[in-house]
Amino acid sequence: MKIYTKTGDKGTTALFGGTRVPKHHLRIESYGTVDELNSYIGLIRDQKIDSNSINVLIKIQNELFTLGAMLATPPEKETLKSGKERLNIPKINIASVEALEIEIDTMNKVLPPMTNFILPGGNQTVSFCHIARCVCRRAERLATALHEDEAINSDVLRYLNRLSDYLFVLARKLSKDLSAKEIPWIPEKEK
Repeated sequence: MKIYTKTGDKGTTALFGGTRVPKHHLRIESYGTVDELNSYIGLIRDQKIDSNSINVLIKIQNELFTLGAMLATPPEKETLKSGKERLNIPKINIASVEALEIEIDTMNKVLPPMTNFILPGGNQTVSFCHIARCVCRRAERLATALHEDEAINSDVLRYLNRLSDYLFVLARKLSKDLSAKEIPWIPEKEK
């Protein structure tokens, strides 16, 4: 497979189904941000963390490729002329969202209750989780903006929302695992 095609040299790219759009199109921004998120999750996975977290992160990375493909397919191109779905892959669905919720609940069982907002940081690996969480929130904002213009699968929005929660709780779990201190946010009092 050739890496360069030269078809994007004039600032456009093709969506699944062949529709060409500007590279700054909201649909491209949406799945491009999901791709950025996937790279940050790979960075977390490359840290010295427990094997269960690594396995969950690999599953999430695979799901993000699926989610990106779903975002790259405009609604009018989801079905081929033959009536078959263009994307012949398992889609992100409510089960994907529920799997994240199970992981969140499992991690929360071993964590102290949260009584304050927590400042991001404390350890490089934990910081990577917080960066990924922020990129995930941006992907969610872009996907919701896209959804206002063109309907997208609502499970995509749910998944991104829950994934940012997962990344926050993973940061807390890794803080505990790595003996990193969680620093609570303490608003400065007015003088």
